[in-house]
Amino acid sequence: MLFCGINPGLLSAATGHHFARPGNRFWPVLHRSGFTPRLLKPSEQELLPSYGLGITNVVARASARADELTAEEYREGGRLLTAKVARLRPRWLAVVGVTAYRTAFDERKAQVGPQERMFGGTRVWVLPNPSGLNAHWSVESMAEEFARLRVAAEAGPQA
Repeated sequence: MLFCGINPGLLSAATGHHFARPGNRFWPVLHRSGFTPRLLKPSEQELLPSYGLGITNVVARASARADELTAEEYREGGRLLTAKVARLRPRWLAVVGVTAYRTAFDERKAQVGPQERMFGGTRVWVLPNPSGLNAHWSVESMAEEFARLRVAAEAGPQA
């Protein structure tokens, strides 16, 4: 499973750790959904491969807010992510942020959940953005969506 955030926030860029801002709910949701046996700190991201997980971003440029990114940055990020997925060949790509996915891959009607698009043999699932700015999703509802992905991934290729 390769998780893909939108882009590094300023704290993530400064620390080198994904989803480093204290209000970001990625790490609690990852744990509550059953992907990790305990709550990891951003500084423990190097443990992710031991759980069969990886992490990256659509856009490399750091910003205070994702809405500071341009559509061209998203599209270029989508091209680079496609190449990364082809190289790494994860079974699943989990894009964290439906707006980022829509823009990066010109999928204007995409919704949270499994996608028809595949990258080679890699299945795609769009997850809600765990930023504290995304008030539409609670920790519990995000954990349920992440858990849906985990169950599908554990079920194997036919899921």
